[in-house]
Amino acid sequence: MPPKVKYTRESVLKAAFEITRTLGAENVNVRSIAKKLGCSTQPVMYHFPTVDKLRTEIYNMADEYHTEYITKISGKKKDILLNIGLRYIRFAVEETQLFRFLFQSEYSRENYIAGLADPDDASPFIMLMTKELHISAEKCRDVFLLVYMFVHGYASLLANSDMSYDEESISKQLRLTLSGALNAVGDEAKNFLEL
Repeated sequence: MPPKVKYTRESVLKAAFEITRTLGAENVNVRSIAKKLGCSTQPVMYHFPTVDKLRTEIYNMADEYHTEYITKISGKKKDILLNIGLRYIRFAVEETQLFRFLFQSEYSRENYIAGLADPDDASPFIMLMTKELHISAEKCRDVFLLVYMFVHGYASLLANSDMSYDEESISKQLRLTLSGALNAVGDEAKNFLEL
């Protein structure tokens, strides 16, 4: 009977993800992963012959983690858009290294924003908005893009330590942005956000 594999592909990937999360993707290499696992470099190289392939896998994990993080919301329906925006910004504060890796590294996906807002691509954000706002996917896309630019700008500034995190102030400004965006798309969405 062959010996049981002690260091699986998943364990290598998990260790690499944790290094990315705490130290940044630039610190992910065969040696740092082997050190985290307490093994030689051989198991790491067996599962991932190149660090580039490994970082691509880490990116996909980080993207899934990010989506789960920002969509784990509670509260009144009228606050869903506000909560998603605030969680996106909070992610940049709490998971700075992952945020930078996802949105400010060479691994950042081209046209990421377009993919998030594509009504034909079954974007989870557009689907959620159309369900809750009861407006067309096209109008939801317009609201989403405007609000996303605001939210992503705030998150980027925070992830790069260009400002301090003040949730009350950010929440107030995000409410104003949401209100303006919803008012711009028409009467059917005007009363969605309580100010």
